Amino acid sequence: MSQRFLSRRDLLLRTGGGIAGLAFADLLQGARLSAVSPKQPHFPAKIKNVISIFCYGGVSHVDTFDPKPMLKKHAGETIPGKSIVVSQGTPGGLMPSPWEFKKYGQSGMDVSSLFPHVAKKVDDICFIRSMYSKSNDHGPALFQMNTGFVQTGYPSLGSWVTYGLGTENQNLPAFVVFTDWRGGPIGGAPNWGNGFMPAAYQGTPFRSTGDPIVDLKPPKDMTPERQRRWLDYMKQLNEQHLNKNPEDTELQARMESYELAFRMQSSAVEAVDMNQESDATRKLYGIGEQHTDYVGRQCLMARRLVERGVRYVQIFSGGGNFQESWDAHWEIEENHGLHCKETDQPTAGLLTDLKARGLLDSTLVIWHGEFGRMPISQRMNGRDHNPQGFTIWMAGGGIKGGQAIGTTDEYGLAAEENKKSVADVHATILHLMGMNHEKLTWPYNGRQIRITDVEGTLIKEMLS
Repeated sequence: MSQRFLSRRDLLLRTGGGIAGLAFADLLQGARLSAVSPKQPHFPAKIKNVISIFCYGGVSHVDTFDPKPMLKKHAGETIPGKSIVVSQGTPGGLMPSPWEFKKYGQSGMDVSSLFPHVAKKVDDICFIRSMYSKSNDHGPALFQMNTGFVQTGYPSLGSWVTYGLGTENQNLPAFVVFTDWRGGPIGGAPNWGNGFMPAAYQGTPFRSTGDPIVDLKPPKDMTPERQRRWLDYMKQLNEQHLNKNPEDTELQARMESYELAFRMQSSAVEAVDMNQESDATRKLYGIGEQHTDYVGRQCLMARRLVERGVRYVQIFSGGGNFQESWDAHWEIEENHGLHCKETDQPTAGLLTDLKARGLLDSTLVIWHGEFGRMPISQRMNGRDHNPQGFTIWMAGGGIKGGQAIGTTDEYGLAAEENKKSVADVHATILHLMGMNHEKLTWPYNGRQIRITDVEGTLIKEMLS
C-alpha cells in the first residue's frame, strides 16, 4: 500500500472536522478576490489616475521641447572636447533643428512648430529637460522607463499602482494598455507585465476599434444564464486544482480574468463607445481625420476609462522599428513630422477635455519616451539614440505647470543642471498617488523589491 503524505492544506482540512480548513479556505478565497479591490494609500493622494503617452523609439528633445541655438551657430562642427560614440554608423557634425521654436503661454515656454496644439497647453505642463537613463538600446531603456530596471522580469509601473491601490471599478481592468496599429514596442508584453507579482496585476491590452478585447463577446447561442453556469462549473474545477497548487498565480489570474471578462461584456463595450460622445468632442481629439484618428480614439478612450475608475492607462505611440516608431536614425523631418502630426492634436485634446470635465485635477498625464536623440547628424539627416539627456513632461493633479525643470548642456548632448533620473520620476508619480516609493515593496529573491530599487528622489519643484 502506497503511503500518501498530507500537505499542510490537507492537514488543516482534516483538523477539527475541517472547521479550521474551511476558515482557512475562506481566507484564501477572500485574498484572491481582494487582489485588485480598492486599497488605502499611504497618505492623502493628489491624483487617482495616470495616463501615460509613451512615444516609443526615442523623441528628439532638441527638435521638440529643448531649443538649442548653438546647433545652428556651429552646424556641421564637432563638440569641442567631446568624443561621441554612437550606436549605429559614423557620427556626423552638429545638426540644427529644421523646426522653428517659439515661446507660448503666460509662462513663455519654448515649443517647436511640431506641436502647435500642445504648445497652447504649456501653462498646464511641467517640462523636465534634464532627464537621463541607463541604456542606449531600446529594449533595456523601455524596460527601465516602464519597470525601473533594464532587465526583463520586473513589474511595470501600472502593475505597482494596481498592487498598491487596486481598482475603483470591478467591471473594468485596473490597468489598460493601447498599442500602435503598426505593432508593439520592442520587448513586448513585459513592458506592461506583472513580473514576479501575481498575474492579476498585469496590464490588459485594449483595441481602439471594434470590441475592446478580442473574443470578448460570447457565441450567439450562449445566453447569460448558460454562460454563468459554465463559468461557475469551470471555477469549481479550477478551485480544486488551485487549492492543491496555491502558488499558481497564472491560474488564479486566469480565473479572475474569466469573471472580469464576463462583467466586461457590457461594461467594456460601453466604456469605449465613441457614439456616446458629441461631434465636438470627437473633433477635439481629431477623430475622423487621416493622421489623428487612431491616437485620437485611444486618447478619448483613456479619458472615458479614467472617468470610470481605471487607475492606469498607457498609450504607446509608434510600433515596429525605425520609421514606424520615433526611432529617427534617418530623415528626422519625415519621421518626427509624421508621429508628431499623429499625436499633437489628440494629446492637446485630452488635456483640454480632462480640464473641462474637472478630471485633470485628479488625473496625471505623462508624455515621454525611453530616451532622447543626439544633437549630431547620422546617416541621411537622422539622429542616433541619446540616454544622456532628454525631455519628458507631465500635467495634471498636483503638478505645477508653466515651468521647465533642469537643463541639458548648450548643445543638448547631456543633462547638466538639476539632473533627474527615471527613478525620480517613478517616485514622484507614486507620491502623487499617495504612495511612498520606499514602502511600496514586494518580497522577491530574499529582499524587498521596489520599482525605484535603491534610488529615487521626489521631484519637489514639480509639485504644486
